[in-house]
Amino acid sequence: MDPLKLADEDGHFRRPASKFRDSVSPDPSAPFPAEKDRYVLYICYGCPWAHRTNIVRSLKGLEDIVQLVVMGNVLTSDGWLYDGKHGSAPRDPLYGFTSHSQLYHKADPEYQGRYTVPTLWDKKKETIVNNESAEIIRMFYTAFDELLPAELREANKPGGGYYPEKLRKDIDGMNEWVYDTVNNGVYKCGFAASQEAYDANIVPLFESLDRLEKHLSDRKTTYLWGEHITDSDIRLYATLVRFDVAYVTIFRCNYKQIRYDYPRLHAWLRRLYWGEDEETRGAFRETTHFAPIKEGYAMAAKSKIVPYGPRYPIVPLDAGM
Repeated sequence: MDPLKLADEDGHFRRPASKFRDSVSPDPSAPFPAEKDRYVLYICYGCPWAHRTNIVRSLKGLEDIVQLVVMGNVLTSDGWLYDGKHGSAPRDPLYGFTSHSQLYHKADPEYQGRYTVPTLWDKKKETIVNNESAEIIRMFYTAFDELLPAELREANKPGGGYYPEKLRKDIDGMNEWVYDTVNNGVYKCGFAASQEAYDANIVPLFESLDRLEKHLSDRKTTYLWGEHITDSDIRLYATLVRFDVAYVTIFRCNYKQIRYDYPRLHAWLRRLYWGEDEETRGAFRETTHFAPIKEGYAMAAKSKIVPYGPRYPIVPLDAGM
């Protein structure tokens, strides 16, 4: 398998399934029990799938429990490389590795596939626990709660936490179509290798953005499912914060822009990014890094030019349009 081949023979981009699917558990007898300083989250700042896990790490106050390693934005056949740029590590602090493929092959010398982020690593067993972002964020919601102050535990959060029982059916339903047409939809457009593949995905992308705009309009809530942040907000944010700065230009998702064409989504995005209250804890802005986002997507699209704008990556709350 070619790790750099983005589209299939018919021109469509199809994301392969993640290979490592174990879980960290609060049960001390589990294969991967929750322990302080045992696990490492590997990410790169440009990747939205990695970004969502880093947001939850910050929202949950796991900075002193789960170590973070940031790689650079250069993707080669050996995976992401370490280059020390934009606050990334010059090399893997655990093993001195220079590429992410080396970590995958330490976990499994016979591994064949893409060397993706996020990657959750177990320092004791020296293996990958999980490399599926949707599963890692769910682990982070609850697995380490016994190691956290009472106010950061899911059971004590207003509204029932980030994945409340009463909203799970709604959250899972929204996540399914948002993943297919928005989170992954921008990639289906950006990595399309034929006009047919692009046309087949650009319309569903904006139909789903229209649907999300109407959802916020109809509900008149601060966040997607009420007055508290949920799993759906976190997953959508990592895509929409990249939309105007990268997807519009580099991925050709240029039919509409969030800041000009979706007033409710735009207000939602600005609140999350600029928020510093108990709900957001500043986690969204602190984990968002626009220079590596723009450079990473330009490189992914094999462009030597990084777009200069927009003037405001995220429009300040007190700025006029």
